[in-house]
Amino acid sequence: MLIKEYRIPLPMSVEEYRIAQLYMIQKKSRLDSVGEGSGVEILENTPYTNGPGGNGQYTKKIYHIGNHLPSWLKAILPKAALRVEEEAWNAYPYTKMRTTCPFVDKFFVDVETYYYPDAGQQENVFNLSPVDLQGREVDIIDPIKDPVSYSDYSEEEDPLLYQSTKTGRGPMKEDWLEHYTVDKPPSDVMCAYKLIKVEFRYWGMQNKIEHFIHSGLRRPMLMGHRQAWVWQDEWHGLTIDDIRQLEEETQRVLAMKMRRLSEHVITNSPSDRDSDQEVGFANEKGRGSVIYVQENNNSSKLELISKASLDENEGILSPLPVAITVEKFGFGNDDTRNSCGFECNGLGQRDLSSTCDSFCGEEIVTCGYAKRLAYEHFRKQWIRLRG
Repeated sequence: MLIKEYRIPLPMSVEEYRIAQLYMIQKKSRLDSVGEGSGVEILENTPYTNGPGGNGQYTKKIYHIGNHLPSWLKAILPKAALRVEEEAWNAYPYTKMRTTCPFVDKFFVDVETYYYPDAGQQENVFNLSPVDLQGREVDIIDPIKDPVSYSDYSEEEDPLLYQSTKTGRGPMKEDWLEHYTVDKPPSDVMCAYKLIKVEFRYWGMQNKIEHFIHSGLRRPMLMGHRQAWVWQDEWHGLTIDDIRQLEEETQRVLAMKMRRLSEHVITNSPSDRDSDQEVGFANEKGRGSVIYVQENNNSSKLELISKASLDENEGILSPLPVAITVEKFGFGNDDTRNSCGFECNGLGQRDLSSTCDSFCGEEIVTCGYAKRLAYEHFRKQWIRLRG
């Protein structure tokens, strides 16, 4: 068994972090569910009493992890083992989580977390024995300044560049944490103390796999906490009741995504559109990933997204459908329609009409501003081209 303690400080209060974390988890669950070999299924999300930490919220999830594993590991695992089950007990400011694989009985990942209003200076919040303390490794993850890979980097999600319009916080400085280790820090600070135990008891592979899993866990912890910070304009002001509603919506949407993927069915029914938020099958880079389109995206950006799968892949569409999650725009139902009866594409080109050159040549009359993404027209032609 390999034991590590991770300490993740952030410049916000423990109370704020509760909302930030829950918002981040439900949003990332949607963004990470993009096709076969990836995604999250939420099986349960219910309150509990007299459990770990007292009273809290219990969740049970299934993670499809095939796309996140290296080829050497997938080669030795059966296909059924490319999914793991996670049980979590959230009695904030304490949480407990266990991850297992039904087809790998000598494997588990246990995570215990305490959230404290400090900058990570406590040395034994888990009351470890002297033996465990001696073998424990401490890794401080600084979401503000720790480097991320080129593929993970985004200027919009860089805490050194981001400034919140709602709270006025940011941009942060690389040495921010040094100012929070004094007796009187300049503002709120909190730290997530995570004790993670990984066990993979198979002879000849244990050491390599356990280190690989810890390395794999560090990246999502770093990225998730960076995003919790830079998404604060989205979660600031939400209540726990708002979060529970978002979690319910996420559970429903993910269940539909998994069902559609398993059945290879694509629909545009009202129930499949996540309250008119989840639409589209193209993305900005023409790759199998989700674009989260913010309300402030202009019409040119939306046009680029809707056409990107063709323009950036020389006329060949991405082989997998991908979702574009769109914040509610609140537009009415008076969209202009083209002669085929499709809704106005909402691409908002500079002129008021254009031609669907990418697909069928049909003239499309557009509104001056994006009322909707080009969903139905694009979907039908995408299916036709894909055969």
